Amino acid sequence: MTATTRFLDLDEGRLAYDVTGEGPLLVLAPGLGDVRAAYRFLTPALVTAGYRVATVDLRGHGESSTGWPSHSRTDVAGDLVALVRHLGGGPAVIVGASFSGGAATIAAARHPADVRAVVEIGPGTRKPAIGPRDLSPRLLHGLALIGGAALLRSVPLWKRYQRLAYPGARPADFEVVLAALSAKLREPGRMAALSAMALSSPADAQAALPDVAVPALVVMGTRDPDFPDPRAEAEAVAAAMPPGRAHVAMIEGSGHYPHAQHPETVAAAILSFLGEQARA
Repeated sequence: MTATTRFLDLDEGRLAYDVTGEGPLLVLAPGLGDVRAAYRFLTPALVTAGYRVATVDLRGHGESSTGWPSHSRTDVAGDLVALVRHLGGGPAVIVGASFSGGAATIAAARHPADVRAVVEIGPGTRKPAIGPRDLSPRLLHGLALIGGAALLRSVPLWKRYQRLAYPGARPADFEVVLAALSAKLREPGRMAALSAMALSSPADAQAALPDVAVPALVVMGTRDPDFPDPRAEAEAVAAAMPPGRAHVAMIEGSGHYPHAQHPETVAAAILSFLGEQARA
């Protein structure tokens, strides 16, 4: 399944995206430091199920332009809504991983006419609430790698984080994709964008959680190294939304990228969620 890269010109820069399939629109956004190829396994399953799937590179990432003036979750939420409107497929489902999970939260809270549901994968949506008892070696290792990569703008440290974030079995193409991602991050301006996102506060997304006006699904890997207790974090994100608005799907054995590590299970969870919303 191939798609031609397209571009959306906004006032502050250019977003790269592609579209495959026909049907209701789903917009898939990766996390910071990642590119839209992160959804290379999930997209075909969604297209086969009858959806039109757009995958997009975040500002400063992938084939999108560099030099954006800011890189907050609110900024990215605006980018995603702009893409939905550009594609004329709204209201759309926004799927956001990690940093983009927070952006999806803001989009759903502020633009319910453009967003009919959200799926948040390993979402960076709340300010960390980490106590001394939470400081396991795994968590400290992950935080050190992310922080070091952001502060030093270090591609090697980011590569080490990527290996940590895929515990257990990895995709067959993991090393090839990681090499391509590393090469992309060495382009001028790419690590600056990663750094800006990594060092930004999720407070804007957390504040938007009570105002989410559409159905939501929180997908979390049981071995996600970014959180002391992945299940507790997923349930806390869901509980912060209006009562009955959000559901949680835990992906057994997955790390921070279940959409690439266990795409069949994630696809099944998303399609079940979307099917329930269609029948509602």
